[in-house]
Amino acid sequence: MQIEKAAEIGFCTGVRRAINMIERATKELGPLQTLGPIVHNQQVVDRLAEHGVTVAESLDQLKRDILCISSHGVGPQIIEEAEARGIKIIDTTCPFVRRSQVAAKRLANSGFSVIVFGDENHREVQGVLGYAGDKGLATIKVPSFKNLSPRVGILSQTTQSFAAFHSFVSSFVQTHLESIAELRVVNTICDATRKHQEAALELARRSDLMLVVGSRGSANTKRLAELCSALVETHHIETAQEIDPKWLSGKVERIGITAGASTPDEVIDEVVSRLREMK
Repeated sequence: MQIEKAAEIGFCTGVRRAINMIERATKELGPLQTLGPIVHNQQVVDRLAEHGVTVAESLDQLKRDILCISSHGVGPQIIEEAEARGIKIIDTTCPFVRRSQVAAKRLANSGFSVIVFGDENHREVQGVLGYAGDKGLATIKVPSFKNLSPRVGILSQTTQSFAAFHSFVSSFVQTHLESIAELRVVNTICDATRKHQEAALELARRSDLMLVVGSRGSANTKRLAELCSALVETHHIETAQEIDPKWLSGKVERIGITAGASTPDEVIDEVVSRLREMK
């Protein structure tokens, strides 16, 4: 039985940047709080907690006048409220998410209705919508044109697949072409997401089984599992302890492993070690 990791796997640049920023800040400033988890991975959150980093769900839960913005970013309203309270902000927003925020603000300020292709309940999407004000909406299904202006801008949640985004835009145009006076499409899918997905699919095509490692609350990890499952038997796990020996029975000769952009290297290594033990 062969075990192979995808060519692109684990921490992306944005996640690594966010973790490095908050670790440096705790050394300089002491215990800190993040607004929501810094990334969607419990192992990372637990490790940071050992260094004094805890999670607040609102500004009212802050114990100090310092706030860390997670890599998913927040809307401008939260920034403004924090500044009004005199709270110092350490902003670890991923540069790709920041690009989406800027695009949403520019489109809205130019009179466009802003559609974000993505999960409306995801922190990243909620933050981007904040920059679109009352002109934004998030959806994974083509919306009606009822509350849209003739000028429409479409963005994507950074962790969506390009194929799904392309399909959404195509369907939107086919459905509403007669109502559209102007359409702008901004590809805001991050480069790391694209590379992770391409590498995972390449490995899945020549594997008998794929294991996708990462938090079940991680959008990009769930997307990897969805893509791989269309090609081969795939299981989404958070830790090595979740591996079921039954998955390895039969004609499983090659196991592929990929992981979300917020999955630590040590968690991936534990999965590999566990598979070798079971082998």
